[in-house]
Amino acid sequence: MTMTIQELSTGTDHERIVFCRDSEAGYRGVIAVHSTAAGPAVGGTRYWTYATEEEAVTDALRLSRGMTYKNAMAGLPLGGGKSVILRDGGPADREALLRAHGRFIERLGGIYMTGEDVGTSPADMEIVRLETAHVAGLTGDPSPFTARGVLRAMGAAALHRWGSDDLAGRTVAIQGCGNVGFHLAQELHAAGARLVVTDVDPERVRRTVEVTGARSVPAEEIFDAEADVFAPCALGGVLNAETIPRLRVEIIAGGANNQLHEEADGERLLGRGILYAPDYVANAGGVIVLGGREILGWSNELVRERVEGIYGTMLDVLRLAEEQDVPPDVAADRLAERRLAALVDASSTG
Repeated sequence: MTMTIQELSTGTDHERIVFCRDSEAGYRGVIAVHSTAAGPAVGGTRYWTYATEEEAVTDALRLSRGMTYKNAMAGLPLGGGKSVILRDGGPADREALLRAHGRFIERLGGIYMTGEDVGTSPADMEIVRLETAHVAGLTGDPSPFTARGVLRAMGAAALHRWGSDDLAGRTVAIQGCGNVGFHLAQELHAAGARLVVTDVDPERVRRTVEVTGARSVPAEEIFDAEADVFAPCALGGVLNAETIPRLRVEIIAGGANNQLHEEADGERLLGRGILYAPDYVANAGGVIVLGGREILGWSNELVRERVEGIYGTMLDVLRLAEEQDVPPDVAADRLAERRLAALVDASSTG
């Protein structure tokens, strides 16, 4: 038997953290279950290159906690989890990796359900499903819903800052033109916004420029772009002590997870007068369609209603932050904890 699971103890509030290995498949992965208090933990599988195994564990912990809060804010009676498959950079048998991943998910007995994430796709989830039924994300690409939710969050932030949610004539700098960033660019173009875009993949930039008429800049220069809104739609940790002083925007609202590198970055943005739309509130559209439609059986109408409802939720967060004189990320956590407690109460009495 080549499959091994090592339970990790990190002193966090996570329910389970496991490091998984299958030497025959060349697989190394981390599955982090933050909370099942409101329901089974749901969160995607990320396939990424990490400098160390410790870095992969840290990423899984942050992402899984974020899923608990994201699901609570979206009104989903689901918990939070996340998994990562460590990519070594060399040639790999992708099917073998994904099937090994599915076998480890199956061994958790249904407390965790996965879906696509950075580096994985609905087609990959079909392979994972060969080994476990605990998979969502099989009915299509959720990124248009994520992008729509980000657009609604951006509109709410605009209303809070400028008194109008009309984005026509506003300039938005988008970092990352992958699935979510590209769809967001299309939404913003249709709304009459001007766009500045970047991505590490030139083909993604070319496609976005061709479709929306955006202006492109080199990847590192996006932090210096003069715009009304900055939309991080790539990887996390991009808002930090080095980049925040460079920003020339009034609002941040994007689709990336864990945009703040550390807790102090929320205060740094507040100190600069930049309004931050917390990421797990803004980017919940994808999990609403996957969790709501595929796991909970919601109708398409209810899914669309909940995605549009991100607008009101973001307004609630920003108003609470103003009332309590705290950064919006702190206000979002407080509101998420209230909603999580309500979901737990409902599940225990229902």
